[in-house]
Amino acid sequence: MVAVLLLGAPDIQAQRAGQRAAASESKLATREAMRQLRSGGNAMDAAVTAALVGGVTSPTSSGIGGGGFAVVWDAAKKQAVVLDFRETAPKAIDTAAFEKRPFAWDQRGKYVGVPGEVAGLYAIHKRWGKRKWKDVVAPAARIATTGYKVGRHLGKALKAYQNKLAQDAGLARIFYPRGRPAPYGALLKNEALGKTLEAIAARGPKAFYEGDIAKDIVATTRGAGGALTLADLKAYQVKERKPLHKKWEGYDVHTMPAPSAGGMMLVQTLSLYKKAYLEKLGRKSGAYYHMLAESMRASVADRMRYVGDPDFAKFDMKKLTGDKRMAVRRQSLALDRTHGMPRFGLEEHGTHHLVTSDSSGNMVSLTTTVNRVFGAKLTTATSGIVLNDELDDFTPVAAVTPFGMTKSPNRPRPGARPVSSMTPTIVVQDGKAVLALGGSGGMTIATNVTQATLLRLAFGLSPRKVTASPRFAIPTRGAYLSLQKGEPEALRKDLTSRGEIVNVQTFDTHAIQMIAVEKGRKQAAGDARKHASASVE
Repeated sequence: MVAVLLLGAPDIQAQRAGQRAAASESKLATREAMRQLRSGGNAMDAAVTAALVGGVTSPTSSGIGGGGFAVVWDAAKKQAVVLDFRETAPKAIDTAAFEKRPFAWDQRGKYVGVPGEVAGLYAIHKRWGKRKWKDVVAPAARIATTGYKVGRHLGKALKAYQNKLAQDAGLARIFYPRGRPAPYGALLKNEALGKTLEAIAARGPKAFYEGDIAKDIVATTRGAGGALTLADLKAYQVKERKPLHKKWEGYDVHTMPAPSAGGMMLVQTLSLYKKAYLEKLGRKSGAYYHMLAESMRASVADRMRYVGDPDFAKFDMKKLTGDKRMAVRRQSLALDRTHGMPRFGLEEHGTHHLVTSDSSGNMVSLTTTVNRVFGAKLTTATSGIVLNDELDDFTPVAAVTPFGMTKSPNRPRPGARPVSSMTPTIVVQDGKAVLALGGSGGMTIATNVTQATLLRLAFGLSPRKVTASPRFAIPTRGAYLSLQKGEPEALRKDLTSRGEIVNVQTFDTHAIQMIAVEKGRKQAAGDARKHASASVE
């Protein structure tokens, strides 16, 4: 059932200093996260609630039909912990078929990986949560049942992708009432998803991975050509991994290891440049953009050559990010020349990033995704779940051929997790978390998080100024560097003089969320590019 009611304009976020904070790409997700903190919950409770609510209100990018990564700072133990709840390939995946992508519409179930979000969020809560599980899930169930306003980002996506999305009966029923995209400010309900979340609240992840909901997921996926089975769902496991760690200018940076390649880019870039050098270049200069771009292109090449699911691919991340290797790389970089990168086709798409922090000093940086807009564009028949298309993130042979390779370390294999750019990150100083950030936007995530981290740590910008600052991207085809629209022509000319091939970004649905601590007080900001929301009190 769908209800549509035109509502008022979005509010403007206040981002003052305080002790508790949350930022996400959904006003309701941020609001409910703060309610958890006010009700005695901690940052972990708040992150779980925000992720679940975001999956309801920001379904273009996230939901329980997907998966993600989390970096958690446990203040009591002074420890950073990484949980990987990325989707996995079914045991019966047709690996040969993935060389023939894209799949036909009626075969889009082949893209669907085993969803990890419910298991991952439950693992966070079980280990650290203070409130009852049912109480952290309940807000998402309530909002799905009673309805939520269509935000600007969702409304824009519904219009832009109508031809595809409206072909799925489940998406059409919820998001295209009377055959038209639900407009900005309308009230939408997904009552089937509300009942699913109520079941998860009452029985935990078993309600999702076994029983009627699991049967619905499997039947829907297999009906669209997928290989997912009940055994695949029941066997899913969250992985705890060791964070990538880099000491830089008095900070301890903890970020995401493989199967993400995003953390590798951040650590490699920090290893190449000292703060004083970056300050000398100047954060708005062509020299600064160029040198960062050089490090990022080299990191993307490392991703293509070496990185895969660490349970399947053999590579040494410590060596790839090591100081000796980076010292050699640094000698090859110069202000007046550009290293081109083989052009290849590789894309990631939508994600949702959120950050939370409590008065005890705990922080969570969590990125969740269903991959492309509305994932596989496949909605389960009775449980209201939008399923991911995460298996499209496996790399075809054609993408590694320009690197002189005949097979990819990120190739599809039963049980494997595809490589991601998601880069949840927490920075610690003197044993206390002082920064949590991450981003959304597929291939732009790692480049954006790297730039945002440096704007804060090297140049001292506030979260609000960081999220509002221009950012550049590293395309995998065509140009070498993509500037944000509105950057000065002098910057473009300067970059061109250094050998860069420059264009202007057409993709603008990427965002950074950030919480920072300064003089014992927290500041938070949500990125206006995706109409995000931040709150501090």
